[in-house]
Formats: sequence, structure tokens, C-alpha cells
Amino acid sequence: MDSVEVRHSRIDGSIVCPPSKSYTHRAVVISSLVDDGRPSIVRNALLARDTNATIHGCRVLGSYIEVGSSDEGSSRKGRMLIVHGRREFTLGYREIDAENSGTTIRMLAAVSTLVKEGSTILYGDSSLNRRPMQPLLDALRQLGVHCRSLADGTPPLLVNGNGIEGGHARITGGISSQFISALLIPSVYARHDVELSIKGEQVSKPYIDSTIAVMRKFSVVVDNDEYKHYSIARQEYKHANFTVPGDFSSAAIILAAGVLAGGSVRVEGLDFALPQGDSKIIDILRDMGARIHVDTGRGMAHVEESMLDGGVFNLADTPDLLPVVAILALKSKGRVEIRGVAHARFKETDRIANLARELSKFGAVVKELDDGLMITPPKTLSNALLESYDDHRLFMVLCIASMLTERSIVRGLSSVDVSYPSFLDDLARIGADVRIVD
Repeated sequence: MDSVEVRHSRIDGSIVCPPSKSYTHRAVVISSLVDDGRPSIVRNALLARDTNATIHGCRVLGSYIEVGSSDEGSSRKGRMLIVHGRREFTLGYREIDAENSGTTIRMLAAVSTLVKEGSTILYGDSSLNRRPMQPLLDALRQLGVHCRSLADGTPPLLVNGNGIEGGHARITGGISSQFISALLIPSVYARHDVELSIKGEQVSKPYIDSTIAVMRKFSVVVDNDEYKHYSIARQEYKHANFTVPGDFSSAAIILAAGVLAGGSVRVEGLDFALPQGDSKIIDILRDMGARIHVDTGRGMAHVEESMLDGGVFNLADTPDLLPVVAILALKSKGRVEIRGVAHARFKETDRIANLARELSKFGAVVKELDDGLMITPPKTLSNALLESYDDHRLFMVLCIASMLTERSIVRGLSSVDVSYPSFLDDLARIGADVRIVD
């Protein structure tokens, strides 16, 4: 029961965007570090496999997190969390299973340094245990932390407590912005101010903006000098009420569905005030000639079926849009070239190689580049048996693309609860012919 059958569909209707996975991670971790005697309220939190791993990990460290009901009378899909945090976690030995979540293991590896005395082992599933962690470990060591990989620069990780000494650390910016976010969050409690210098070009900058924005909501300020240097003075997080915005990463997938298989599709529950890199999908769709209308005041974007133009798109700051733009290429009048996403090879899977393999099954001519893809669309999409490699974003975009075929099968249904548990229900509600098969 891990596959779905997708038949040719024409969709029409409205979908409420699920809450942001990225902002839920950040709000949960940061509120878990508040120790002013009052709880923080995180509204519209996403409860999905990845964010549940973060909630569980923060509880293991010593935070008390209550899960309340969703906001009554609102159109939001999220839940309310009441978080009683602490600045310094009590002594002891702990293990944290981050499952498939890179954000969880990287942020909580750094936060585990705040254990008063003892050590923490962090690990995940077979996919997560292949993801690079050494740059983060090296930077933590430069800040006075005793930590190491129990493998070869990958999880499991062993992090000893006793806090962060502080000082200066250098770290590469070319693999993942999660390393930077992970270092920023607990560094406010270092014994001395922390300075971070970035080697090379920083990727995924908007995700760092999101981290700094949430830190600011909890009364902490970070000095960011053009993503090359960060200064974190000793400060204290203070309790706050934080509302998680709608997730543009998920919204981008639904907007792509509307362009490819509409009808007309409206996505609601968006928040244009907080930084989200994947809001760039709006500009990309416009550049490709899609019919799209945005109402920032109402938090809504509306698209209609469109024939698209080709083009060249650099997604260095928005690697999660790689799968979305790749399937948009299937309905383009010309070739689509995607560049700047070499770091997408270090996501849940090698998304460049896997997209090249799967899009070719539709009949597209796909050239795999070191840092992206070159896609020439077929005149007609072939039916296909598709593999998502247990990657939630690949599963969702392949389901969308399959609506352009007469009948295709997509494997990997179990991955969707990582970020968008109601994905299939939402698609079916607006007319997609999609059903679970053995």
C-alpha cells in the first residue's frame, strides 16, 4: 500500500496551504530555549513526521511541550503548541532519533551542547545517516564543544554537554544553510560572544533569514553581514506567541498542479510578511508565462492552466523548488535549464540524479548537470512507473506530473507525511483522480 495510481485529471478549487515545516522546526527549537518562567505559544504548528521528530527531540533534552487543538473557526490546518523551555538542560545521557529530518539532527546537535553535564547521541534513518555533518561538527569544536561523528562525517553523532565556550568559527556555506542556522540558535548562550565566518558562497540564504526572523521574535538579535559574517552577542530568549506561516514549499507544488492540470486553483493561508525563499515560485511562474494572481493582503495566490515558456533558472537560494520547476518544464514550449543546485544532491536523496531518471520515463529529454538539469519536454507524456526514492518532495511532484498522463503509478506514498500529510486528500478534493494501490 505504498503506491498511488494517478489518472489524467483536471483540477479546480481551493486549498488551504499547510503550515511551514521550516518555521515550525525553528519555533519549536527556539521556544525550547526560553527560560524566563513563562511558556511560549506556537500557533499553526505543522504536525508531520519531520516536525514531530523535532518536538520529540526537544522533549528528550528536557523541554515540556503540550500539543493543543487547532484554532477553532480558522481555516488553518496547524495545531497549537505550549512550550515550557529551559536555558540549560539537566545532566544525563540521551539519544535522539531524528528519523529523516536533516533540520532536526543539525539543530539539535548544536542545541545538545547546552546539556549541563552528559552526552547526547543523535541519529536517523538510513537516508539521514548518509547526510554530511562534518562541517557543523568542525565549527562546534572551534567554539569549544567536544563532539564527533561515530561514522565517517555522518550520523550517528556524539555531542558532549557543558555548553559552548564561544569565540570564532569558520564554516563552509556551500553544502547547507542548516549548519549556519544550527550554530546561530544556541550561540546566544555561549560563555563568550560568537563570531561565524563563512567560507565560499552561501547557499539557501532565505532559510538563514527565517532563522534570524524567528530568533528576533523571541527577543534575540543577530548581526548578519552579507551572509559572510555573523556576530552573536550573549543574550536571552524571552517567551513569545508565534504563528507559523503557511508553507510556500508546499504551496509551490499546488500552484504547479494548477498550472499543469487546471482549471483554476487557489491556494490560501499564505503569509507574505515573513521571509520564505520558496515564495520565489510566484516570480518563476510569471517568468514562464503562467496566469497567476496574488493577493498579499488576503494571503492568497490563484493560478490557471497555462502553456509555459522555457528559460534558465538559478535556484541556489531555493533548492526545494528544483522538483517543482522540473515538472513545470514538462509543459513548456521550450527547454528549461535549472542551475545552482549542486547542494540538492545532499537532500533526502540526490534530487538531481533522481529527477533526471524519473522525468525521462515521461519521455522528456533530460541532461544531468553538475549543479542542475536541462529538460526538453516531450510532445506527449508517456505513462510511467515512477519511483520517489522515499523523498516526500519527489513523491508529490511526480503525482502532479502524472495527472498529465493517462495512467501512471508513483511509489513512495509513506514519505508524504514528512511535510504534507493531507496532500492526497487535498488533491482528491479538487478533482485529482488519484487512488492508493497495492
